[in-house]
Amino acid sequence: MPFSCPLTMKKRLLPFALVLCLAATALQVQADTPIQGEPQLALQRTPITAGMYIIDAQVAMSPREREIGLMFRKEMPAQEGMLFVFDTPATQCFWMKNTLLPLTAAFVADDGTIVNLVDMKPLSEASHCSTKPVRYVLEMNQGWFDKRGIKSGTRLSGRPFTAGK
Repeated sequence: MPFSCPLTMKKRLLPFALVLCLAATALQVQADTPIQGEPQLALQRTPITAGMYIIDAQVAMSPREREIGLMFRKEMPAQEGMLFVFDTPATQCFWMKNTLLPLTAAFVADDGTIVNLVDMKPLSEASHCSTKPVRYVLEMNQGWFDKRGIKSGTRLSGRPFTAGK
């Protein structure tokens, strides 16, 4: 909501009011400016297999890597995705703030089984959560799973899902 400064002030309050108006205007400009940032492109990668399909997944393991995720990416090749790895299984919830691409999140159990899939709209702050505690979340371009007939119950394979065995 735009801020406007009232121009009818007593003369002795004018300097103070002017400072307040300038500060409020600066905050409004900052709030209206889209957040800029650099996408994470240099994360470690791991191959994940979904049936006959191979996914080249960037791995977000640290809290900061998970926080940034796929934010600021303008494009992502069809065979690429991002695997978010958490220390322990829990209900994981994701949003799309500063994320420009429409994505599908696959919430994945320790054994690689997809628990649930959720389509997410770009730049939305709506929360999308796993239906059960999971340690992994795999984000892919929206429609990737659907086009390949990959659904809840499908088992993914790869190093992350065999580490505990």
